[in-house]
Amino acid sequence: QLQLAESGGGSVQPGGSLRLACAGSGPPLEYRAVGWFRGGPGKERVGVACIKGDGRVTYYNDSVKGRFTISRENAKETVYLQMNNLQPEDTAVYYCVARRFNICPGAVGSEDDYDYWGKGTQVTVAS
Repeated sequence: QLQLAESGGGSVQPGGSLRLACAGSGPPLEYRAVGWFRGGPGKERVGVACIKGDGRVTYYNDSVKGRFTISRENAKETVYLQMNNLQPEDTAVYYCVARRFNICPGAVGSEDDYDYWGKGTQVTVAS
């Protein structure tokens, strides 16, 4: 069973940056599309980004385009989310997600498009 573990969350001021990491264990992560969702108590979970298994195709939610970058190092079984120019509305729990398939669902997709979920890491953006 694939397991996902997020790290790198924390508190930053508006305009700051964070890099989240998602480490996979169990079956190889390189054959799976991986994404990031965000949400939290009382908030719907929304897809942020998705990256194809080979890293050659990425998708982003319009709200983060130009500020967030998803990447992966398959040799390290790790996917990253570089988040720049963070704003208070980016505050959420960020979840790493993975599919059974190598490709993203045409875009970032919805919760139902992903088969494996990490436990999440909190990101707080405030002055």
